Amino acid sequence: MLDPLVAATATELAERLRRREITSVDVVEAHLDRIDEVDSTVNAIPVRRAREAILADAAQLDALSQPAGPLHGLPVAVKDLEDVAGLPTSSGSTVTSTRPARTSGLIASRLQAAGAVIIGKTNTPEFGTGSHTFNPVHGLTRNPWELSRSAGGSSGGAAVALATRMVPIADGSDLGGSLRNPAAFNNIVGLRPSIGRVPLADPTTHRLARLSVQGPMGRTVGDVALVLSALAGPDRRDPLALTDDPSSFASTLPTTMSATVGWIGDINGAFACDDAPMALARAAADVATDAGGELVELGVVLPGAEQIFRVVRGLGFRQLAADIPADRHHELKDTIRENMAYGLALTVDDIMEMERLRVGLRETVTELFDRVDVLALPTTQVLPFPADLEFPTEVAGQAMPDYLGWMMSCCVITATECPAISIPAGFHDGLPAGLQLVCRPGADRELLEVAAAMEAARPHHHLTPEL
Repeated sequence: MLDPLVAATATELAERLRRREITSVDVVEAHLDRIDEVDSTVNAIPVRRAREAILADAAQLDALSQPAGPLHGLPVAVKDLEDVAGLPTSSGSTVTSTRPARTSGLIASRLQAAGAVIIGKTNTPEFGTGSHTFNPVHGLTRNPWELSRSAGGSSGGAAVALATRMVPIADGSDLGGSLRNPAAFNNIVGLRPSIGRVPLADPTTHRLARLSVQGPMGRTVGDVALVLSALAGPDRRDPLALTDDPSSFASTLPTTMSATVGWIGDINGAFACDDAPMALARAAADVATDAGGELVELGVVLPGAEQIFRVVRGLGFRQLAADIPADRHHELKDTIRENMAYGLALTVDDIMEMERLRVGLRETVTELFDRVDVLALPTTQVLPFPADLEFPTEVAGQAMPDYLGWMMSCCVITATECPAISIPAGFHDGLPAGLQLVCRPGADRELLEVAAAMEAARPHHHLTPEL
């Protein structure tokens, strides 16, 4: 039977810590014991600080006269693409340094400033590439609902750590679905915030190639909102940082709504989707009416979305190719080298066409949100697939053109620049699926409110995988 401190949600723990009914040492120790119990089976947190140092940090928080912040006393492991002082940042690759980072990056710094206790790093694919978490440094992360299946990615380690109750909160990043895809595969919640909601301390581009974001993961929508309240907020180093008060995300979320949700399915054939994830997502969208809202069917086309995504992503891999010495490119997995080759082959004309399409897509999205408050579609096109595959090569009887084809349900939404959240949609033959909800750019709080109301109408977060 689970320790009650491990079974509780982050919002429940945060409230009990604030009232001093429990201590941070109690909470952290219970989660460390859980890690010792199950992580050897799933391999979600491969890098950990010394137990004594972790508990010492927790004890320091307990000695404070006031809570350090909204995450006071909660243990967290940071995705292994982000720097944490004293720990190496491998990014799952053999070409990175094994030296510990001297300072923490923005994510770790904000988590600690909010009172969280960092216990280690969560696993990710090599350089976060692909929605299947394996790499040559730390190996494969397994799906706790079925150990022979993929955990998704690239925030796969974070999602598994949450699903197995090894941590109550987590962070991740998302370009083509890396917060949403593993959330769907693990029966948890992952939020892709608006661009600039969580600032970048060292942005490599102001606007042109800016689609990747960092954001929160949790077992409930409320947990995700709590983490967002710590990660969000302006930073002078990021010209796109949003200036809204981040504390607004920590206020209580509603359990009912009056929003109009537009079901867009496969976006008029923009992607292939297996029957099970589509049916589960559609049934989950129906919950909008149970929560007090309205569900309508929309025939939607997102013109140019896939091309925009591929070109912007290619520009990022063009930069990665320049950052890694050419004589070490052979150490990278094939799909990374293929993406770098694509990025290096892009022309100015390709980029100008992408920008033209981006303007048109923004106009389409603006008109959509004149008609509805939120869009709904499946998070993933498949259920968790066998872990010995790098990616599905066929979906719904259709051959995928490359390893991005099976992720287009998230990729085309990325191109819209809208915030998107994946919430649990239920199970098929014991495997989880997700419902993706999308709101207009900047409306992160509204998106969380709708997601919370739908979660309250049909909750799944009490379910725990049996390992």
